[in-house]
Amino acid sequence: MMPKRTVKIAPSILSADFGRLREEIDAVIAAGADRIHFDVMDGHFVPNISVGLPVLESVAKRFKGKITLDAHLMIERPERYAQRFVAAGADIVTVHTECSGCADAVRIIRDSGAVAGVVLKPATSADAALPYLDDIGVVLVMTVEPGFGGQRFQPEQLPKIHKLRDIIDSRGLSVEIEVDGGINPETAKPAIAAGATVLVAGNAVYKSADYAEAIKKLR
Repeated sequence: MMPKRTVKIAPSILSADFGRLREEIDAVIAAGADRIHFDVMDGHFVPNISVGLPVLESVAKRFKGKITLDAHLMIERPERYAQRFVAAGADIVTVHTECSGCADAVRIIRDSGAVAGVVLKPATSADAALPYLDDIGVVLVMTVEPGFGGQRFQPEQLPKIHKLRDIIDSRGLSVEIEVDGGINPETAKPAIAAGATVLVAGNAVYKSADYAEAIKKLR
């Protein structure tokens, strides 16, 4: 029988009302969120631009220590910025295995005192995360193409999640599997069944009328 796992919910501020960002984060904390997720895009690694260091710094001034701040760097040369994101207040910083500087970024994040993680695009095999498992706390599996919110969940990514769960458990590691992309109450179920322990949700939380009920349904 599959062991019962605690599932954490990480609302992505990409879907929040930026004119009311402080209130939006206060609201999801009150609603039971476990993390705040920052989708950081540079317009090069992915074809879009989003929030960066100034937004993280501002959020951290109010919320550091109250909730985990999780920065997903969809940027080229993440090793150039990894330490700055930790200094800005990120508790977790995840970087893409597809970047040439991934290994250096993981080392810098750990040396800077934060939890490091690696990210896999949909076309990237689970095997790409294996060399990092002893040095990270999170593997983030993208279930959409990174770069835009509101995309459809790709169920073909579920075997990747399952494979990572089997490997992590067989090695006795405490590495979380985070899933990001198209998460809603329907897609959350197979993701959790495959082994996910953290769900990133944007529209499913911030576009709902009741944040607490939305988070409850995702778990």
